[in-house]
Amino acid sequence: MQTTVEQRSEYAQAGVDYRKIKPFKQAMIRTAQRTVRFPNKRDVFVSENLLHAHGGVFWYAGGNRPHMWCQTTEGLGNKNWIAEWMAQFAGTGKSYYKGIPIDTALMAANDCIAQGAMPVAYTDEVAAGQDSWFMDANRAADIGEGFYEVCEAVGMALVQGESPALKYLINALPPVTSAPSFSGCVTGIIVDPDKNLVTGKKMGATDVVVGLTASGLHANGISLVIKRALGLKEEFLAKLPNGNTLGDEALIPTRSYVRAVEEWQLHDLDIHALVPGTGGGIAKLAFDERPFTYRIHDWPKEIPQLFLFMQELGVSIMDILTTFNWGIGYYAIFSKTDGEKAAEVARKAGYDALIVGRVEEGERQVIFGPEGDLVLPPPAD
Repeated sequence: MQTTVEQRSEYAQAGVDYRKIKPFKQAMIRTAQRTVRFPNKRDVFVSENLLHAHGGVFWYAGGNRPHMWCQTTEGLGNKNWIAEWMAQFAGTGKSYYKGIPIDTALMAANDCIAQGAMPVAYTDEVAAGQDSWFMDANRAADIGEGFYEVCEAVGMALVQGESPALKYLINALPPVTSAPSFSGCVTGIIVDPDKNLVTGKKMGATDVVVGLTASGLHANGISLVIKRALGLKEEFLAKLPNGNTLGDEALIPTRSYVRAVEEWQLHDLDIHALVPGTGGGIAKLAFDERPFTYRIHDWPKEIPQLFLFMQELGVSIMDILTTFNWGIGYYAIFSKTDGEKAAEVARKAGYDALIVGRVEEGERQVIFGPEGDLVLPPPAD
């Protein structure tokens, strides 16, 4: 027994002390237990006996209806580095972390629904470079509440998670002292796939592009925002015209588009393609390798303040449009006859939606009319 104690102590000294990590794990388990029934509305049930064990166990109880499963794994990227910076230097005592789990989960959920799959289960990983990072109870509570809110909003359960201390791998760039890596996997269900599976193959010339507005930066282009912010005298405490600091504006949580896709399915609208407005900015619209031109002729009047601020700092409009979402967080492509109805259904579901463009035969590219027919090449494959 003495040897075991000594071995454990040396492991802790090497950077992995489970006594420091355990309170965070327990907080996440309590969160998971609160989410277990959220997927029931989609006839998916989670085993509560095995919740947060070595794997989540769940099943479909919708009778003999045909169904398929879809899994999407995504990482958050660098956004929580900004949360860490704000916690260190804003002087408010806040953790700035409540929105980070929302961003992390929606990076995967908003991609999962692009196949027509409705989220039902989520597994997460929070990997820190220091075991002591897990000891902040206020931050852990905010992370747990964020995961709860996003699971409730999209109808999925947090079924399992991982929280390793990776001393030799995860190291934040100064002046931030420690910033974990957030990632996770969403499992979605496609009921009646003959009708609801979205492959993109139906898309063709004369289709229209419906755009759903973004809440702000979401979780793309963060590295560019960090680079520009650190060149300012006040850095992330610089004030924007709306009164928010740059840090607060950057940390506005990502918007969920799950309800819009679910409503389109319930209204039996034929979705030709779904495109999350993520990496690549507006150029992401040219996701399909076929020779289509996406001509954008309309756009929301209100552009998120952070993007306008980046423009004031000298970021070119080409860099902005191919890095940030510029105000549209999700694209849906429908036939010309279904486009306006789809926009109306989305508006009734609580989204600002409008037809922003059309699909044409031609070179694979996006032509952005609101900026003088600026040609955006397709995103890197």
